[in-house]
Amino acid sequence: MNGSFRITEDYIGEGLRMVQAKPADTEAVAALLIQTAEWLRSRGSSQWSGLLTGEDSHNTAGAILNGDVFVCTSEDGIAGMVILLRQPSEWDRRLWESKAYDGDGALYLHRLAISRKYASIGLGGSILKWCKDGIHFDGKDTIRLDCIADNAALNSFYSKNGYTCLGEKSGFCIYENNLHQ
Repeated sequence: MNGSFRITEDYIGEGLRMVQAKPADTEAVAALLIQTAEWLRSRGSSQWSGLLTGEDSHNTAGAILNGDVFVCTSEDGIAGMVILLRQPSEWDRRLWESKAYDGDGALYLHRLAISRKYASIGLGGSILKWCKDGIHFDGKDTIRLDCIADNAALNSFYSKNGYTCLGEKSGFCIYENNLHQ
């Protein structure tokens, strides 16, 4: 595990609890990501399409082992997930340029995914709020994310959830939000 954190709010809704993913969750997390990629493809998006051919650019299994994956659990399994990197990935370094370096005070949010069963209850927004207010990482005061620039609905979602778009780079919008410490 890289860096310390404490979960300050476990429950984000009735019967929905945020916990750090364990290696035993790897298969269920992978299934959720593939389900999400298939749903995106059904809506005409190529976003996350690499997952459908076995390519995982975020090495989710490794991220689970590093302690960077958090899942929203319900009585019937994993309802959602998110990766919170405490150090920027190579992708983040390219996209954020001089802002992204080890020890930069930022968390990097990736792979927010919601089971289609829970898609209509606002779980995505609840997980984003939890990432900001329900978990505390030592030395982190900012949370950053990116999303494909031509996905208007996703960009609107991040803006509505308090993230500020700082511009576009290489076809991706980059967003930032302050963490409540």
